[in-house]
Amino acid sequence: MLIGVFLAIIVVGFRSAVTGDESMRLPEAILTIEPGDGHRVLRQTRIFVDFAPGYRGVLFVNGVEIPVVRIDELTAADGTAPQPGEQVVLPPVAIYDPGNASLVFQPQRGAVVESLRQGPHDVTVLYWRVTESKDQSQQYSWSFQVS
Repeated sequence: MLIGVFLAIIVVGFRSAVTGDESMRLPEAILTIEPGDGHRVLRQTRIFVDFAPGYRGVLFVNGVEIPVVRIDELTAADGTAPQPGEQVVLPPVAIYDPGNASLVFQPQRGAVVESLRQGPHDVTVLYWRVTESKDQSQQYSWSFQVS
């Protein structure tokens, strides 16, 4: 009987545990963020937001707005639309992929935020439905630490 009680406690514990993205209490419009709130990361870490379908947004890193370019608006080196399989050089901005409803920023030379120095960093994402304007945005903020 004692073993049965312990097994019941273990089952209830596993069913009520909150881990991963659920523990971050993300808004319904945001499925995933990287790095996560409170995470320790390396300097070369990218900042990534995966939105629910139908949303888009803009990032602020340490209070600095990161310009955004849609991936489907990128052009080849000669200014024409890239052909399938053709290499495209990504500009040093945040890239929004409307097909995946994701936003990614990699700090690099030439970007408004060129690197993530050791210490704490704050990120805010303003997000809104693609059928609305940025004026109707909401925001979500989190912090992470660079080792």
